[in-house]
Amino acid sequence: MVTRHIDRRTADLPAITREDVRDAALTLFAEKGYHGTSLKEVAQRLGLRTPSLYNHMESKSALLSEIVLGTLEHVVNDYNRAMANADGHVAKLRTATEVYALHHATYRREALVVNQDTVHLEEPDRSVAQDIRRRHEKAFRQIIVDGRREGVFTVDSPKLASFAIREMCVSIARWFREDGEMSPEQVARQYGLYAVNLVGAIGIQPSERQLPSLP
Repeated sequence: MVTRHIDRRTADLPAITREDVRDAALTLFAEKGYHGTSLKEVAQRLGLRTPSLYNHMESKSALLSEIVLGTLEHVVNDYNRAMANADGHVAKLRTATEVYALHHATYRREALVVNQDTVHLEEPDRSVAQDIRRRHEKAFRQIIVDGRREGVFTVDSPKLASFAIREMCVSIARWFREDGEMSPEQVARQYGLYAVNLVGAIGIQPSERQLPSLP
């Protein structure tokens, strides 16, 4: 398919914003990868000439950094808010999983870019992103460690269980579709239950297995 260039100086189109450029780049990065996307393609999607992009961005690498670091900040903020209201090991793990799964179903493009292109960030942003991801993983794993220590979870390896649950959530961005059989919230609630079962939670009442609706 050939993309026709639209001269926005003569066409009756709204002015391009920085957010438009970010959105176009985000879609292309998710579809083709960072290195598989050229600025020419971003410009063509917006009906611009390539040099005009620099009125709204610093560089292609700066766009990637903005997307990745902004997404990771969103993930951490959602996690912190959720944990502030979660009480007990089971509720914490279920809630942490729900929030993470919901993010990957709701922000699929961002999730795909973070998981496939973080390695392409320039320093120091790559180290910043990797540190954020490590701290989130450590906090997630600590929920399982604490639950196992208190005899609530019976899983042998909290580290492996944490990895399995997080990777299970990450995969949602690859297969979830908005027109599918389940909503993002339904998928998130189901994954929360999967996580509880995976760690071998014991002493849970039947009512606790009915996951509450996410806000």
